[in-house]
Amino acid sequence: MDQTFDMIAKTFQGLEQVLADELTALGAHDVLVGCRSVKFSGNKEMLYRANFGLQTAIRILKPIYTFSAHTVDEFYGNARKYDWATVMGLSHRFAVDAVVNSPYFNHSRYVALKLKDAIADQFRDRQGRRPFVDPQNPHIQLHVHVYNDTCTISLDSSGRSLHRRGYRQGHDVAPINEVLAAGMLRLAGFDGTCSLIDPMCGSGTIAIEAALMAYGIPPGIFRERFGFEHWFDFDPDLLQDIYNDDSMERQFDHQIIASDISRQAIEVATSNAKAAGLLRKISIEQRSIFDYAPPADQPGLVVTNPPYGERLKLDQMELFYKQLGDCFKQRYQGYNVWLITSNFEALKSFGLRPSRRIPLFNGELECTFQQYEMFSGSARDRAMQRAGHTDIEEGAVM
Repeated sequence: MDQTFDMIAKTFQGLEQVLADELTALGAHDVLVGCRSVKFSGNKEMLYRANFGLQTAIRILKPIYTFSAHTVDEFYGNARKYDWATVMGLSHRFAVDAVVNSPYFNHSRYVALKLKDAIADQFRDRQGRRPFVDPQNPHIQLHVHVYNDTCTISLDSSGRSLHRRGYRQGHDVAPINEVLAAGMLRLAGFDGTCSLIDPMCGSGTIAIEAALMAYGIPPGIFRERFGFEHWFDFDPDLLQDIYNDDSMERQFDHQIIASDISRQAIEVATSNAKAAGLLRKISIEQRSIFDYAPPADQPGLVVTNPPYGERLKLDQMELFYKQLGDCFKQRYQGYNVWLITSNFEALKSFGLRPSRRIPLFNGELECTFQQYEMFSGSARDRAMQRAGHTDIEEGAVM
């Protein structure tokens, strides 16, 4: 039996439980939610599958060495005690990043530099030469996490961030991160059993991530390389078996619809969907949300990222959000509408009361991800639906 070891999956704040659920479904053990991370255990196959199949992970770390340090000299001395030749050789280019939350160390870059020095000095002493540091294209990526006096060094098995799926050919203004888009879809409850509409699709990321989910296509299928492929124990046959495993693929009998008023956005979304091999599985059209009537026979989910309005005046955005709220209320009866925005002031003009609010971050922007249930029927009917009555067939929400 393959050796089992601990791992850490990194994600965005607010998506920790979503990632934990993904890991559990994947077969990971000892799943424990942390802050922007989820700890779990598994074997080499689990490490490969986590990188290949998780939609809401940014990277997968394998801790290899933990020690205590209160000073920079102590950190350097303890770092030199590890036998670095067991994880890398002179031919490997390497890089180090660090996250520090400690009263003993006040600069993460300096901690990363001291680990680089410890590794280089050990190789120089033992083999007469040192491996090269390459922060852009390293073979071995190391991550240092310092909390108080506890220092943990991990191997980064992912290499480039896992949000870089490989299908993005271009992007529109303020594109949404792929991992965040996938997390939003899962938070909204999208599971491939209803239609999905993004009427302000931008680069098409939400629609593409929804299609991957709906058809059971792993996001790692587009990646050229993972970080673990440079490790001494890399098993190419195991990775090939995972690539060839189509057991998660499934039929999807609903629609994924993406549209945007911008011709440039639609061109980018089409290019990205084509690169993902999903052009025939997503309906992409140029049109304003205010000119579109969604399918009424099978209401589903709307997940969208409307303009935040950084370049527009507040009164313009308030008017836009009011019109947006009216549009959803009038045309999307029976739908569950979810939107993410950082424009909290303009959102006050939306005119609808959310049934759920989830704080998220889009890059550095603090956002809210909100659900609006578009009930149909009379005011009395809507009140009964909110109270949990399910005998009103007209008001059923998919």
